[in-house]
Amino acid sequence: MTNVLSSPLAAIRTPLVLLHSHRFPQFSCKYRILKPISNRPIWLNTRRSFAVLSKMNNVGAISTKEFPLGLDASSEEEYSSQSNLLQDFTSIPTIDKAWTFTSDGGSQGMFSMSQPNLLANKKRRYILPCQISKESKSAVSFKWAAFPIEMSNVSMMIPSPSGSKLLVVKNPENDSPTKFEIWGRSLVEKEFCVPASVHGSVYSDGWFEGISWNNDETLIAYVAEEPAPSKPTFTTFGYKKDNSTDKDSGSWKGQGDWEEEWGETYAGKRQPALFIIDVNSGEVRPVEGMGKSLSVGQVVWAPSSEGLQQYLVFVGWPSDPRKLGIKYCYNRPCALYAVRAPLSKLEVHQSGTNAANDVSPIKLTQSISSAYFPRFSPDGKLLIFLSARSSVDSWAHSATGSLHRIDWSFSGKPTPDAKIVDVVPVVTCPEDGCFPGLYCFSVLNRPWLSDGHTIILSSIWGSTQVIISVNVISGSVSRISPGDSSFSWNLLELDGDNIIAVCSSPVDVPAIKYGSLVRKASTEDSWSWLDVSSPISRCSEKVTSLLSSRQFSVMKIPVRDISQNLTKGASKPYEAIFVSSKLQSRNVCDPLIVVLHGGPHSTSLSSFSKSLAFLSSLGYSLLIVNYRGSLGFGEEAVQSLPGKIGSQDVNDVLAAIDHVIEKGLVDPSKIAVLGGSHGGFLTTHLIGQAPDKFAAAVARNPVCNLALMVGTSDIPDWCYAETFGDKGKSSFTEATSAEHLDAFYRKSPILHISKVRTPTLFLLGAKDLRVPMSTGLQYARAMKEKGVEVKVIVFPEDTHALDRPQSDFESFLNIGVWFKKYCK
Repeated sequence: MTNVLSSPLAAIRTPLVLLHSHRFPQFSCKYRILKPISNRPIWLNTRRSFAVLSKMNNVGAISTKEFPLGLDASSEEEYSSQSNLLQDFTSIPTIDKAWTFTSDGGSQGMFSMSQPNLLANKKRRYILPCQISKESKSAVSFKWAAFPIEMSNVSMMIPSPSGSKLLVVKNPENDSPTKFEIWGRSLVEKEFCVPASVHGSVYSDGWFEGISWNNDETLIAYVAEEPAPSKPTFTTFGYKKDNSTDKDSGSWKGQGDWEEEWGETYAGKRQPALFIIDVNSGEVRPVEGMGKSLSVGQVVWAPSSEGLQQYLVFVGWPSDPRKLGIKYCYNRPCALYAVRAPLSKLEVHQSGTNAANDVSPIKLTQSISSAYFPRFSPDGKLLIFLSARSSVDSWAHSATGSLHRIDWSFSGKPTPDAKIVDVVPVVTCPEDGCFPGLYCFSVLNRPWLSDGHTIILSSIWGSTQVIISVNVISGSVSRISPGDSSFSWNLLELDGDNIIAVCSSPVDVPAIKYGSLVRKASTEDSWSWLDVSSPISRCSEKVTSLLSSRQFSVMKIPVRDISQNLTKGASKPYEAIFVSSKLQSRNVCDPLIVVLHGGPHSTSLSSFSKSLAFLSSLGYSLLIVNYRGSLGFGEEAVQSLPGKIGSQDVNDVLAAIDHVIEKGLVDPSKIAVLGGSHGGFLTTHLIGQAPDKFAAAVARNPVCNLALMVGTSDIPDWCYAETFGDKGKSSFTEATSAEHLDAFYRKSPILHISKVRTPTLFLLGAKDLRVPMSTGLQYARAMKEKGVEVKVIVFPEDTHALDRPQSDFESFLNIGVWFKKYCK
């Protein structure tokens, strides 16, 4: 096997003379032409770790087969075969969003989808329109457009409340203006270009992101990067006093003060700030009064009465004493604020009002440590929001959520003393089969049914995602996706009192479902679900055939060695999703891949994953473990893990493996393990603590050494919370002590490095701020030092998720080939 960590010059024994550098069109990297004494040149790639031999003359030369880095004849054939299959899976589109609009004879729908564009290394996004006709209680018809429409360079689309207009935002890739287009039903009605001096890109990240039309559709509030600050200018004579933004060949810009960012995926992003654009004039007004210590997002318009000043409600995240990584981290304190919408220049002139007065934001949620996703009821009398206060209070990066309500009775200026009503409290230990708590990570812009007090949400329930209804007055919660289904259901949009959803499983590609409320006089209302014929869910015949031969089930795994100091919720069985062949014989078992999610407080859902379906279709069984500490099982289960990482979670995975071995579903000699982030932490722990159990391993951006990570990660608090448990919050310091470093090391996989024997593939992102690649490289080098088989692939432009299309493709292709080499 070619070791990627070995020197690229190790095989070269001939003295070399450098001639010059040249770029060849068939390669994307530079090569140096080198001339050895023997007069036979060697093409040496100076940016990647491999050398390729080539002939100088045709006469008397021996043709040598050239292989890319890390491949030989047999593995190249495997690469070719698996890449064709992976391409079939990769091309399956993903349904991202949907919108509905009322029209004559029914309603119209728009589905936003994406598909990897491997050549461009971007997602290709497009829209597929349809006409929806509810033909009867038991039939619905979706008439799809003949072809989808690609939305190139479009960052966001937001329909107006009436559905008569559509805002299209196009963010620039450099310092060009941001484009706002207002579309009518058949044409572009308005187009505005907002220069970078006013603000930068509009946030479209799903977290700070917020765009909201006001009720009369004349103003749009949104969140964008504040304009770039002025930086010092220098010339050959020194500092230039009269600073200018103009480019001058005789000067250069200094760096100025360093500004803290929100970590992973926010590198280079400036502070999020509020703005309003006038739909008619294009005038952009900044919303002032926030200050530098408050990052804002998720803005919505508050209800207003005619003639009264309009207010905005938004979420604010304080950044004192510093900004910690916020991506996937719900433990960052945040609150709801109200602020007066700024007047236009004309309004200020006509009223004589001083626009600088009364601009300070009003904190609406004084008594709760977390509040986000604000939504007003259709009549404007209720403001509901989600809270992650259990995460903020415990420091677990994600935990059981709660839902709250403010009765909005302000006719003028809001006040900070509004009563907060608990609608859905945190569930600590659910009864078997009952609602496990709220685990909801997005809310529709319009989540309300026509009664004005029922909202529809997606939430995690064990290892599945379900659709629930919540009565925000009584607090009653009902599961409305089929209770007997192990599939996962994701809410897309409401069509009046009907639901458009996506349903999928590990072996079933996403399919659109249409849910209708069936009202009953004598019993509880119920929901009927109809299948929707759609071109979206089609895939190649090969993929269809392979998936039809697979099956899955959700298993309950009993907790081993239940001690008296465990809570009731932590003593209950956890779950694992088992994917296998329908044709598997008990005498001959397919090799097993154990799949471990990151977090650790997240969940592997029973939904379709293109990458895992690809691995399953290669002939592997999958054991996807939701160890204790995963979401969807109540708060006591979540909080059982902090302070016990590297032991409780490792033992849960080993118990799940033993469970399927005892059932005769797995060959103990053909087990591989795959995990990323905290799943990589578990992967590298497992091959050290159980060195004889695994034939191969793959770790994606793994946490291998907490003592190294704590000083380099954007979330050092995570290291404290997961290592010290309930003492982590009080122990946290930026100046980590020797005692704490020792505790971090003893919780880390690198503690067990001397026992590791499992061949391991490492996939690392060079721009990962969450788990910097140094921790994975240190572990890989230590394995190599011991003579253990190691392969490392580094993706120079990738962050923690490794989700750029080319990186994702190359990652899972290498995973498939790696497991084939050691497990088949």
